[in-house]
Amino acid sequence: MARGEGAEQFSSGLLPTAKTLTQDGIKIAKLSPQQERKRPLTVWSKVCFAIGGAPYQITGTALGFFLQIFLLDVALLDPLNASVILFVGRAWDAVTDPTVGFLVSRTPWTRHGRMMPWILVSTIPAVSFYFLIWVVPPIEQGKMMWYLLFYCLFQTLQTCFHVPYSALTMFISTEQRERDSATAYRMTIEVFGTVIGTAVQGQIVGMAVTPCTFPNNSSNHSVQGNNSQILNERRAYMIASGVISVIYVLCAVVLFFGVREQNIQGGLKAQKHVSFRTGLRLVIGHEPYVKLVLAFLFTSLAFMLLEGNFALFIKYTLGFREDFQNILLVIMLSATVTIPMWQWFLCRFGKKTAVYIGITWAVPFMILVVCVESNLIVSYIVSIAAGASVAAAFLLPWSMLPDVVDDFKVQNPTSQGHEAIFYSFYVFFTKFASGVSLGVSTLSLSFAGYVTGVCVQSDSVNLTLKMLVSAAPVLLIALGLLIFKTYPIDEERRQYNNKQLQMLLRSEEQEAEMEALKPDITA
Repeated sequence: MARGEGAEQFSSGLLPTAKTLTQDGIKIAKLSPQQERKRPLTVWSKVCFAIGGAPYQITGTALGFFLQIFLLDVALLDPLNASVILFVGRAWDAVTDPTVGFLVSRTPWTRHGRMMPWILVSTIPAVSFYFLIWVVPPIEQGKMMWYLLFYCLFQTLQTCFHVPYSALTMFISTEQRERDSATAYRMTIEVFGTVIGTAVQGQIVGMAVTPCTFPNNSSNHSVQGNNSQILNERRAYMIASGVISVIYVLCAVVLFFGVREQNIQGGLKAQKHVSFRTGLRLVIGHEPYVKLVLAFLFTSLAFMLLEGNFALFIKYTLGFREDFQNILLVIMLSATVTIPMWQWFLCRFGKKTAVYIGITWAVPFMILVVCVESNLIVSYIVSIAAGASVAAAFLLPWSMLPDVVDDFKVQNPTSQGHEAIFYSFYVFFTKFASGVSLGVSTLSLSFAGYVTGVCVQSDSVNLTLKMLVSAAPVLLIALGLLIFKTYPIDEERRQYNNKQLQMLLRSEEQEAEMEALKPDITA
C-alpha cells in the first residue's frame, strides 16, 4: 500500500477531516463539523451577536429611569398603586427567568437552532406590550390593572428573548477565546444600549418636562393643574416608546440573520431530559456557580444602588441640576469605551485579577465624591472612574459564566443541555438585586422625607443619598469580593476544562465517523 493511500484511509476513517466536493469542475473543501465549530468567529458575526443584547438594555434603562416618574406624574396613579406595579412587575420578571430557562433547555433542535426560535417568536409581542406600557388608557378604575398587566406581559416576553440570547453564548463557538471575545463585543453594545435608552427617552421626554417648584409652593407644584402639559408629556412618552420599539425589532432581525447557532451537542450521544427539580439541583449544587453568582449578586447590588441614586445625588446633594444628564451620559460613555480595555486585561492577566481590579476601581472615587465639597470637575472625574467599573461589572460575569458551564460539563459528562438554566438563574439573581435596590432606595428616601417635584430636599434626604451612593455600595463590594476569593476556577483550571471538552468532542465525533462507515464495511 502506498504511503499516501494509507494516510488518506487513516484520516478519512478516524479523524474528522475536511471533505472535497466538486462543483462545475472546481474542487471545493467542505469543513467537517469539528472544523466548523473551531473556526474563528468573524467580526461581523460578533457584531451581530452583540447587537442582539441591545434591546434588553435599551428598554431596561428606559423603564428604570422613567417608569416610576411616568406612573406618578403622567399617568397620575396613586403612589401606593405605582409601588405595587413596580414591585409585582419585578417579582414576576424574576420568577419567569428560571421557568423560561427550563423550557428552553427542553426545546428540541430546529433548523434555526434551539435558541433562535424563542428570540424570533417573542420579539413582536414584546414590543407591542412595551408600547402599551407607555399609553395612558381612557379609563380611571382599571388603570392600575392596565399597567400591571402589560408590564408583566412585557417582562415575560422579554425574558423569552433575553434568556435564550444569553445562553446563545455557548452555541456560537466551542472555543473559550472566541466566546470571550464575542462577550466583550456584546457588553460594549449593551453598555452603548444604555446610552441609547437614556438619550432617546431622555431627549424626547425632556422636551415636555414639567418645571419643578420649591417646597413653599407645594400647593402649585402638581402637574394636574396643567392639562396641556400632561397631554404633551403623554405624547412624548408614546413617541419615545415607539422609537425604542423600532430599534428593538431591528436589533432582533440583525441577530437572527447575522448569527449562526451551532449545534454544539450535535455529536453528543442522546441525553435524557431531566425534570426541572433535578436540573435545578444539579445547577445549584455546582459549587463554582453558587460562589460566582453570590459574589456578583453583592457587587451588582452595589452598582445598582450607585446608578439608581446617583442622578438624585447630583441634583439634590451636589446641586448640579442642570448637569446631571451630562454626568450620567459620561458614566455610560466611559463604560462603553473601557470595555475593550477590560477584555484585553482579562486575557492578559486573567479573569480573577480583572475582577479584583475592575470592581474595586471605583471605590476610592465613591468615597471622594461624598467627602469633598460640591465640585463639578470632581463629579465628572468620579463619573469617568465609575463608568470604568460599570464596564467591568457588565463584562466579567458574562465572561465567566461560560467557564462555570464548561466546568460543570467536565464534572458531569452524562448530564448535558443545562446552559439555559445556568444563565436564567444568574439573570434571576441579577433582577432580584435590582428589585432589592429599588425597594431599599425607595423606602430609605421615603423614611428620610423625600418630596417629589421640588428643587430642594432636606438634610436627612441628602445624608441618605450619600449613604446610598457611597457607604452601602462600598460595603457590598467588600462582601462580594470576599466571597469571590473562594471562587475555585482559575486560569489553570479553565485551560484544563477546555482541553477536556475538546478531547470529548473529538472522541465523540470520531465515534460518529466510525458509525457512518459501518454500512460500507459490512457491505
